[in-house]
Amino acid sequence: MPKIFDNIELSLLEHLRLILIEAQSAAFCVGYLNLRGWDQLADLVDRLPGGTEDAACRLLVGMHRPPEEEMKALASLRRSHAIVDGPTLAQLKRRMTESFKQQLEFGVPSTQAERTLRLLAAQLRARKVFLKAFLRYPLHAKLYLIRRSDPVTPLIGFVGSSNLTLAGLSQQGELNVDVVEQDAAKKLQSWFDDRWRDELAIDLSDTLAELIEHSWARTDLVRPYLVYLKIAYHLSEEARQGEREFRLPRIFSEKGTPLLDFQERAVSLAAVSYTHLRAH
Repeated sequence: MPKIFDNIELSLLEHLRLILIEAQSAAFCVGYLNLRGWDQLADLVDRLPGGTEDAACRLLVGMHRPPEEEMKALASLRRSHAIVDGPTLAQLKRRMTESFKQQLEFGVPSTQAERTLRLLAAQLRARKVFLKAFLRYPLHAKLYLIRRSDPVTPLIGFVGSSNLTLAGLSQQGELNVDVVEQDAAKKLQSWFDDRWRDELAIDLSDTLAELIEHSWARTDLVRPYLVYLKIAYHLSEEARQGEREFRLPRIFSEKGTPLLDFQERAVSLAAVSYTHLRAH
């Protein structure tokens, strides 16, 4: 009889961690990946040999739009009529990449999040983790497969509703079951492999690693001067916006000597600053 993991009586996260201790490889298919939620499993995934897909964790992410947009698309989707051409594929890839970028920029940075993101980038570079985005159609499946050296049950699967997020793995109510019967587990593995090898399953391993390496979680320190420029850029945003919209009064061009470029910019900035001060 399968066990039910609802995060109330039995936690899916606790059991996944227990099985991952013995793992030789893993394969996860999820609708959504929360980058900061990766730390729930990252330490055990890091123990995998890596280098090749059969010695690493393969991670297939199936949804590439915000949840509310994805649900609307699923409601009207006609799979047989779905066509993914070159421009559409490029757009979907950009959308998935932008989703990861927004995750990196959202929320207050913490030491734990920084440690987890750096570890994930290292795992992607070392090929302990392979990441693909499934772009043929929105894929909302949640499947966790773990292969180990156990002679009786070398392959164990978990199927249900939990995404790879802290809430999905341990906090909110979910419904998942384990699959230990080997014929059924092998069928789940075959199902995963078919989608992993799909020509519209696009590898984003290096893309995500690069995003992390250029984010606030980067390992190399940012020069103070660049931080200063960033702050100055944001503080002057209103002035720059107003300057773009400002038009020099015709009196400056119709009477007297026309202003030079730097003089026009000075007048523009003074006018915008005055307007801003009066508004506040």
